[in-house]
Amino acid sequence: METPLQAAILLILAFYAVTFIQSGYDKIMDWAGNVAWLKSHFASTPIKNIVPAAVALILVLEILAGAFSVIGMIKIWMGEGTQFAYYAGVLSGATLLLLLLGQRLAKDYDGARTIAIYFVPCVLLLSWLSEAIVG
Repeated sequence: METPLQAAILLILAFYAVTFIQSGYDKIMDWAGNVAWLKSHFASTPIKNIVPAAVALILVLEILAGAFSVIGMIKIWMGEGTQFAYYAGVLSGATLLLLLLGQRLAKDYDGARTIAIYFVPCVLLLSWLSEAIVG
């Protein structure tokens, strides 16, 4: 590890790798249970009729964000740049924004607040990556 900035970047990438890979794994292992619960969660929202498709989209984004986080960590450790870390940050941010939208549509403001907390490290990650590239 060369700098504290790299350590911070690696920690956030690890955070998103764990978060999104575990969440994707859970969706795959209990697809029916997740879709059933989410159908009731979104029953009075505009997305009530497309819940399975929305869950599938989130699943793909979570797996990509988690995988790019792992690849980004490996690339940084190998001294091969931060391109995958950047992609991981963007995918993580996009995934979290879609999750936030869903929680807001469902009027689950506590859930939305939790997602906002997960969003903060994403903004830091992208900021620190720009610092690492420029600085």
